[in-house]
Amino acid sequence: MKILALIAARGGSKRVPGKNVRLLGGNPLIVWSINVVKEIPDICDILVSTDDANIADIARRAGAFVPWLRPSELASDLASSVDVSLHALDWYEDARGKVDGLLLLQPTSPFRSRETVVRGIELFRVNHRSVLGVSPALSHPMWCLHIDGKSIRPFVGSGGMHQRSQDLPPAYVLNGAFYLIEPGELRKQRSFYGDAAMPLIIDEPAESIDIDTEWDWKIAEALLALNAAESK
Repeated sequence: MKILALIAARGGSKRVPGKNVRLLGGNPLIVWSINVVKEIPDICDILVSTDDANIADIARRAGAFVPWLRPSELASDLASSVDVSLHALDWYEDARGKVDGLLLLQPTSPFRSRETVVRGIELFRVNHRSVLGVSPALSHPMWCLHIDGKSIRPFVGSGGMHQRSQDLPPAYVLNGAFYLIEPGELRKQRSFYGDAAMPLIIDEPAESIDIDTEWDWKIAEALLALNAAESK
């Protein structure tokens, strides 16, 4: 199987400035996602799509393939991950041949494990369906509310306010750590999400961290410090 790993990393970040090159545990954030897929046999290349020369240099030194800087129209707040993915996929297949799958790895999910990546690829290989990383929902949707004027109402149907947590059906959320899809399917539906998508269930909380704020960054640093202390 031939899978292209794609890491999309813009230079601009309003909530955590410079986060893709900011050091986490001694490595720039983007390097965590590069390292996790190195030497996985099914990965034909690790392509980094960025508009930032500094990110590009760091990614190259880490062993990623950075053939160009992303066009400015794909580096704005309005550019979607699908647009960025299709741009990279089209270029790669024109330059280096067809691939069986596109694996999108968000650099903001630094703690996904190699074992999880390999497990997701195997799901894709066996079932020939797109695979999305999901984790147990921290807040069950049947316990969520919306505000209606000055009142609160259950967000889902009649809600489950009177049910014990152990009696609620399992609920999951996309965690952003893993998206794997066939190129033709991505071009057809212009989305990583579809009715036929399979879940890659990731139970380990650390693997599901998605660094989007300074608070998320502090949690990531605290986890690293805790792991270091426990290993002594």
